[in-house]
Amino acid sequence: MMTPQENTLKLMSGQLPERVAFHDNIWGETLVRWVGEGYPVDAKGAPVDPADHFGYDLLLTGGINPMPFLGAETLLEESAEWEIRRNGAGAIHKHWKHKCGAPEHVGFDLSGRDVWEAKYRGRLLQPDPGRIAFDGLGSFFKKAREQSKFLCCHNPFLWENMRGMLGDACMLESMCLDPEWIHDYNRVYTDFYKAHYLLLFEQVGRPDGISLSEDMAYNKGLFCSPATLRELFLPYLREFVDFCHSHGLTVTLHSDGDIREAIPLIIEAGIDAINPLEAKANCQALELAGKYAGRLAFKGGLDVRILESGDHALIKKEVATLVDGMKKRGARYIFGSDHSVSPKVSYDSFRCAVETYRAHMFY
Repeated sequence: MMTPQENTLKLMSGQLPERVAFHDNIWGETLVRWVGEGYPVDAKGAPVDPADHFGYDLLLTGGINPMPFLGAETLLEESAEWEIRRNGAGAIHKHWKHKCGAPEHVGFDLSGRDVWEAKYRGRLLQPDPGRIAFDGLGSFFKKAREQSKFLCCHNPFLWENMRGMLGDACMLESMCLDPEWIHDYNRVYTDFYKAHYLLLFEQVGRPDGISLSEDMAYNKGLFCSPATLRELFLPYLREFVDFCHSHGLTVTLHSDGDIREAIPLIIEAGIDAINPLEAKANCQALELAGKYAGRLAFKGGLDVRILESGDHALIKKEVATLVDGMKKRGARYIFGSDHSVSPKVSYDSFRCAVETYRAHMFY
């Protein structure tokens, strides 16, 4: 058999691999539940890494810290359930302590082009080695190579950075009222990521791929028109993808929500794979594979509500239908949930899904 790295590289590079690959995102609080259901722990009593326990083909790690001010995060307020922090871009977010999920937006300093130019832009123009955790990445790279896993660095990119720094209202308004500022922001951050990944390559080595978070949609569709995406974001995304390809790296784009209208632009940008194929937002993996199997690889797609049902007969049926259906369509596929594995999913239910996937994984 091919190693996980060999199989996933073949899959991501446009060829049908030996088997469907496997990777998922399991919330920390889900693992806490599973420990009570027999999930293994390490010598310190912490849940074993799911990548090791379930045998993922991919290993994901963080890459570059994009905050304009490093080490500037400040705790402003907290309770037993949450804490409110200001980050290195002046954005204030409310984070939940005991449950996963997106933070609540509270307030933003970066409210216009004048603030951007006066306080933040200049801090992003020169590469800074302090933005890269070289020691931790080195250990992670070593583990991936020893285990022959596909190694992927993960970062937010332009849309995701901007949303977290400006907030939804300022970002979307500025895309209409001051598009030149959005162009400048995207120009600066595209150069920023290219320069810092070059530092990472020089100091640690090259991964096999880069994964970019760009949550540009919600369950009813895109947050802006495809024409706006084409004008303000596509040139920079395509440039960064070309940069990655020039260094032998594949690129996966992660976007929650209904991204169907954006898929032609994603293909035009040269993206190799899309994730997570959110079924509850009408991104049905089998339909998308039927339309785009020759141009994209697919990652995710299993409706997490099936896992949450606890109905093992239903789980087996849906997993088999999904995996066999992707193979029938000639789709290059990485099996996983359509978002992430929530605490509503039992350990036995997830194991049932994984066992069924393994029974159907070979092309």
